[in-house]
Amino acid sequence: MLHADDGCTAAEDGGETDQRQPLILERVKKEDDKNWKAAASDRLKKHCRCTAEKAKSKVLGFVPILSWLPRYQCRDWILGDAMSGLIVGILLVPQSIAYSLLAGQDPIYGLYTSFFASIIYAVLGSSRHISVGIFGVLCLLVGQVVDRELAVAGYLTESSGAGLGNFSGNGSAETQCDKSCYAIAVGATVTFTAGVYQVLMGLLQVGFVSVYLSDSLLSGFATGASLTILTSQVKYLLGLKIPRPQGWFTLFKTWYSLFNNLPKTNVCDLITSLVCLALLIPTKEINNRFKAKLKAPIPFELFVVIIATVASHFGHFNAEYGSDVAGDIPTGFLPPQLPSWSLIPNVAVDAFSIAIVGFAITVSLSEMFAKKHGYTVDANQEMYAIGFCNILPSFFRCFTTSAALTKTLVKESTGCQTQVSGLVSALVLLLVLLVIAPLFYSLQKCVLAVIIVVNLRGALQKFTDIPKMWRSNRIDASIWLITMATSALVNTELGLLVGVLVSAYFVLGRTQRAGVVELGRAVDREHYEDLSSYRGLQTHPGVAVFKYQAPIYYANQSLFKKSLYRSAGLDPVKEKARRIKFSKNKRQEEEAAGKANRKSEGKEGACKENDVDAAATVTLMHGKKSSRSFCSLVIDCSAVLFLDTAGLNALKEVHKDYGELGVGVFLARCNTSVLDTLERGGYYPDGKGGNAGENKMVFFTIPDAVRYAQSLSAPNGNSDSKC
Repeated sequence: MLHADDGCTAAEDGGETDQRQPLILERVKKEDDKNWKAAASDRLKKHCRCTAEKAKSKVLGFVPILSWLPRYQCRDWILGDAMSGLIVGILLVPQSIAYSLLAGQDPIYGLYTSFFASIIYAVLGSSRHISVGIFGVLCLLVGQVVDRELAVAGYLTESSGAGLGNFSGNGSAETQCDKSCYAIAVGATVTFTAGVYQVLMGLLQVGFVSVYLSDSLLSGFATGASLTILTSQVKYLLGLKIPRPQGWFTLFKTWYSLFNNLPKTNVCDLITSLVCLALLIPTKEINNRFKAKLKAPIPFELFVVIIATVASHFGHFNAEYGSDVAGDIPTGFLPPQLPSWSLIPNVAVDAFSIAIVGFAITVSLSEMFAKKHGYTVDANQEMYAIGFCNILPSFFRCFTTSAALTKTLVKESTGCQTQVSGLVSALVLLLVLLVIAPLFYSLQKCVLAVIIVVNLRGALQKFTDIPKMWRSNRIDASIWLITMATSALVNTELGLLVGVLVSAYFVLGRTQRAGVVELGRAVDREHYEDLSSYRGLQTHPGVAVFKYQAPIYYANQSLFKKSLYRSAGLDPVKEKARRIKFSKNKRQEEEAAGKANRKSEGKEGACKENDVDAAATVTLMHGKKSSRSFCSLVIDCSAVLFLDTAGLNALKEVHKDYGELGVGVFLARCNTSVLDTLERGGYYPDGKGGNAGENKMVFFTIPDAVRYAQSLSAPNGNSDSKC
């Protein structure tokens, strides 16, 4: 059923004269049309003028905690913030230690990373709910860079002995550095470089780039990276010591190495892994199933870590069975150290992809929870916040951080109101760093791998949603599948790039697939819709109305013309060539045959009966049942968001080619951007532009264009007559 209320007939309006006058509106002169020097001067004065109020606003905007902390409602919010911060802090302890393995770092640096990130984001972040800390995908990306640089420097990737090369820790004096030291230096340098990228993007106000990373792209990338993470942890589950392969197709290389080394499996690590999996998987399901009833999730991971550490310590798993353990975890903090400047050129490209992923995850989560709870976040401020969460901790040998969905959900469900909860989490981590950390000496690495694998369940469960995604939107499902497959099977960083390119291709592809459709008018009002989509629509005698459903630019301008010619049933270029050929043959044919041909031309119908050569005979075929002729084309441009030079030239060619056949071409419903392009590009032959309807080529409404086209060919002003 067609519904429309945007028009009325002449009779309903009380008169026919007003309805036959085309709508003419006067354009407002915009600032861009004024003197550009004056406009530039005004902008400079506006942005460079410094007042006390403006300075205060800038400071409060850059350090949001100064805005919300003085208004903190202690009585209403402190309990929820304290509870959520305590729970998240407890959960962060085993996960921070576990994900250090994934980043190729010692366990203590995972605790450092979560501690500093929680404090810095609480000060600079604009979201009230998200938890910033270790994120598995970023740890994987950092770990890949660390392993690559270790291999390049000549370190044995699975040995813990001294390195074979030199490392300049502060960029000034070369000192001997073992594998662990060099891995720390690489991770900190990557983190520092990624943070610099993020702060620079914030300064350049490019927070809008997050909109180009769609949910399907990010989800596919995270799922593909999760498969790589899962594969990388299998060696710890089996107690195997094999190097992480480099380059492309690491998933296949890793599984090949695993199968080759399967006889070397450490039975102690395997049994421990199976027991921990048997404990954590069901308990995770319990937390998920009863999360609505539980005030806070039960920290089963921490319980498993404590039990496994005690069992390993008293069972002497490391000495008796050769099980790999966490080792010494020092207390306190190391003095700050500068990144390795010489490593920055080696990791600059990797750091950029890490910066984009970290920012995109943080902004998407921030906006999701802000929308849910009715407040706003600043994408550029989030860029600053996550950038400094990487730059400042990098001096304390931390690795890259971003927002984490699981811990953010825990914070929200346990009553979090502000980032005071992040400060409480930092206090929990501080207690561990100062007192408890050395107690994890005997913790097996296979237990940490189990924690990582169990936390991948959410991402891996996305595979069960593929049929639903495919039914909902095949394009988004295709983007997800391609990004996931490339990230998992080829290369993680390449997966992100391929996902962006595929998304852009599909956006362009939609404009490439857009076609011209013929419109018809509703019976009782002046409303136009696609003839093939609705029943009961009427066409106009002598006038065909078409609509192109995409912008017209360099990539689709030829497709626009082809689609229009196909829908109209007449290609003017081919028709002109046919007429030229026909006129040449006509002079050579016999007089009788020439008369027969002219008679045949006349039977097809012309726009003007007294001059066959002056007008085109155009026939539109609807199926195979009926046909009609037209003398004018009206193109509805309401879906044409913009024109570039190629699109403008395409419209000029259409107007010129059809004009040579005696067919008028009129545009309707152009937006102001298109009108400006038409005027600047010289589309109007009479020099008039900007006010549609005034130049008799462009109209504000389709009815205005149709009535004007009918008036050109109708005898005695009768617009209902055929051409």
